[in-house]
Amino acid sequence: MSNIITLKRTTLNLTISLFLFLFSLAVQSQVKNNNEEIPKVLHNFQADSDGNLFTHNKDGVKLYDTEDNTKNVLTTFEGVATGVKEGIQFDFKNKDFSGTIYFGLIHHKDSKYPLPVYRSKSLKITNGRSLVNFKYLTGNYDMTGWEESKKGTIGYRVVNTEGKFLYDGKVSFSGNGPFKVVNTIVSGPFINLLKPDGVTISFVSSKESICSIKINDQIFKDKKATKNHEIKIEGLHPETIYSYILQNGNLEQNYTFKTDPLPGSRKEFTFAYTSDSRGGAGGGERDFNGTNAYMVKKIMAVSAQKKTAFVQVTGDIIGGYKSSKGEMLLQYRNYTNAIEPFAHSLHIVTNMGNHEAYVRSFKDEERKYHLRVNNFPYATNSSEVLFASVFTNPLNGPKSEDNNKFDPNRNKIDFPPYDENVFYYTHDNVVMINLNSNYWYTPSMRSIPINGGNIHGYVMDNQLEWLKITLETLEKDKNIDHIFVTIHTPFFPNSAHISDDMWYGGNNMPRPWIAGKEVDKGIIERRDEMLDLMINKSSKVVGLLTGDEHNYCKTEIGPNTVIYPKDYTEKKIKLKRTVYQINNGAAGAPYYAQRDVPWTPFTTGFTTQNAVCFFTVNGSKIKMVVVNPDTLEEIDELEF
Repeated sequence: MSNIITLKRTTLNLTISLFLFLFSLAVQSQVKNNNEEIPKVLHNFQADSDGNLFTHNKDGVKLYDTEDNTKNVLTTFEGVATGVKEGIQFDFKNKDFSGTIYFGLIHHKDSKYPLPVYRSKSLKITNGRSLVNFKYLTGNYDMTGWEESKKGTIGYRVVNTEGKFLYDGKVSFSGNGPFKVVNTIVSGPFINLLKPDGVTISFVSSKESICSIKINDQIFKDKKATKNHEIKIEGLHPETIYSYILQNGNLEQNYTFKTDPLPGSRKEFTFAYTSDSRGGAGGGERDFNGTNAYMVKKIMAVSAQKKTAFVQVTGDIIGGYKSSKGEMLLQYRNYTNAIEPFAHSLHIVTNMGNHEAYVRSFKDEERKYHLRVNNFPYATNSSEVLFASVFTNPLNGPKSEDNNKFDPNRNKIDFPPYDENVFYYTHDNVVMINLNSNYWYTPSMRSIPINGGNIHGYVMDNQLEWLKITLETLEKDKNIDHIFVTIHTPFFPNSAHISDDMWYGGNNMPRPWIAGKEVDKGIIERRDEMLDLMINKSSKVVGLLTGDEHNYCKTEIGPNTVIYPKDYTEKKIKLKRTVYQINNGAAGAPYYAQRDVPWTPFTTGFTTQNAVCFFTVNGSKIKMVVVNPDTLEEIDELEF
């Protein structure tokens, strides 16, 4: 009898397995027919007979893939101008849209940081349309000489009926009636990948075109017509100030930049650090549709005034968490617009945080439940790829988390790329290592065991291995004296993020899930592995630059620092020397007050004022001074 029962069970199991296999093939076929493919590293996602993706929450409620409806996308406000007899006609292609448009000429020759000078005359947007009549920009108001040259550029600001700032744009024109809208540099130029012997200058034009950069009578051009330009300049000399001319048709813009010193020169220089500039409270430019443009401009202005070598910005630059690519791109543009006047000459390096999440949203029919995962396909439509499409960062990081020990398919790309979101760069005797603790991030924390993804604050295996190899390499480099590691989430939070970051209230259980399996190291174990690499196995790491918490403070991390809860039973590490965690998430996001944690006695300088940290490096010495960019008050200081 038992043999018969066993046979029946075996037959039933085979039948079930065959059914699941055939169902899986059917689902995969439907998904592919819908130009979709569910990444193998996720689990419990399916497609219905119409190819619509869905999953279930913990209560079994079916959640469908849903894109949030929004009219505030980049294409709503860009490329909407047409030249007419009287001036420039704006058509935002939405008859229900009303508001106000501010406008003014941009003079590229009378300021190092060109900005539009708005006329006192603003115009109404009615039924989605507004005419900027150039009679308001003649005579006493023609400070660029466009009436004679018959060319120029205006800036415009779009504000809705509630007074919320939506977008700052630019339009270049020719003629003096009728007027013609011509190819416009709508974003940039930006100084990127600055080196002793070269630089990459990036910018965005309104039309596909071939533009050029002129330096010392030498012309560097695009290789083909494009809207997204990255022009590589080589053959320059170290520590040299260069003038450059961006040539776009018959329009020109003139700026300067200074090349880096040779590695190991050990000459005094200053760099700036900040993070968390997403939209804040107070209205106006403090909440500029995704970013705190007011505070960003203040930070960049004081950084330029102090002649900083570079500015490091580590995450949460926008509000993000959108399923609309157009809305994400609009928020990114509002951030890059804020840094742009200074980034023509100042090297500004920006990396990701959790608010750069570009998500796939799943909701039930009544929209009571909401699940968010990293957008996919990962190779073309992830948070990481979208971020890399906006910024130009080094490509010296790891490839992805593919081929880690939990990867279910080693013959296929299953994870997002690390390109331009994990990297390092050098200035003289200092290296800045940029890590990503929100890689392959699933914002819906409770769904991670159900659907998969990475938790907030966790550095995954391949990235950790890259950090290990990079630190070992830099340890042997005689030109490098100091290493800063910057990552969005603190190792030791002191405020609103004590329930996550690299602490989770002292709970080691939170960790990523890959293809239905949890990884073997918890969040505190992974934190400890990173601390061991940076403090015990490296002698050059001097500071951990973090954000996420919207305040400034410094925390001493050393042999005497309490870094575990009282009841912690997992393996513990012993730190051999002291470094500092400099948390500066005070670039404009809403503030967080201080909370009590085991390392509170080792935390000083805490403030909710807006802040930017300036590090002056002079050979073996480093001094940090923290400044409120709004008042120029010195908040704190530290000598390393």
